[in-house]
Amino acid sequence: MGRVVAGGSESGSRRGQFSYPTDVIIDKESNGLIISDYGNRRVVRWSRENEEVIISNVGCWGLTVDDVGLIYIADCDKHEIRRYQMGENQGTIVAGGNGVGSGLNQLNHPTCVFVDRDHSVYVSDSNNHRIMKWIVGAKQGIIVAGGQGSGNSLTQLSSPYGVFVDHSSTIYVADGSNHRIVRWYRGATQGEVIVGGHGPGNQSNQLNTPFGLSFDREGNIYVSEHSNHRVQKFNVQKS
Repeated sequence: MGRVVAGGSESGSRRGQFSYPTDVIIDKESNGLIISDYGNRRVVRWSRENEEVIISNVGCWGLTVDDVGLIYIADCDKHEIRRYQMGENQGTIVAGGNGVGSGLNQLNHPTCVFVDRDHSVYVSDSNNHRIMKWIVGAKQGIIVAGGQGSGNSLTQLSSPYGVFVDHSSTIYVADGSNHRIVRWYRGATQGEVIVGGHGPGNQSNQLNTPFGLSFDREGNIYVSEHSNHRVQKFNVQKS
C-alpha cells in the first residue's frame, strides 16, 4: 500500500497542490522530489521541509537530471528540450526550438527525455512517432528509432512516451499507442518487442497505453500503464 508524499488534496495551484503532475524524479541534493506540475506550468522541488517552484511558465511533460545536477525538461507546448542549472529560470535549448514540425531540427509534442553519460539527449518526439538523439552542441537531431510514420510494424512507433538508454546505447521505448515496449539496438533499422504487443488489454502479457519505464539493478523493467492504472514488473534480459 502506498502513501501520499506530495500533494494529495484537490487539484490547484496553491501551496501543497498540483494539477496533472506528469513526471517525478529524485533530487539527490535535497533527498526530495522534483515534480513536473504540468497543469500549473511549473516544476516544483518538494521536500519535507520546503516546497519551491524552481521553473515557471513551462509546459513540462517529462524531466530528468544528468550526472552533474542539470535539469532537462521536455516542453511539449513549445516543442523543445531545455537544460537548466538549479536556480535558473530561462534555461538553454538543447533540442528543437525551431517551431513545431518534422524536420531534423524540429520536434512535435516531445514528452519524455533521457540524458546519457556523454550528455547526449534522447527525446520521445511523440507526434512525429520517433526517438531523436541530439549530441551536445548539435543544431539538429538524429533519428534513432521510428520515424517511419505512425504504425505497428517493427520499423515504426506510434505516440512514444518513456525512453531509456543503457550503457550499450540500446534504446528502450514505451510505444504508447502500440501498447508495447520496444528495444532498439544501436544502429538497428527496426526494433524488437520485449513486453506487450498483444493489443490493448489488462492481462499479464498485455499493456494499455504504457507511459513510463524504468530498470532496477537486477535488470527488471517497470512499466506504468496510463489506461490500466497500474505498474507492472517484467524480467527482461538487458543487452
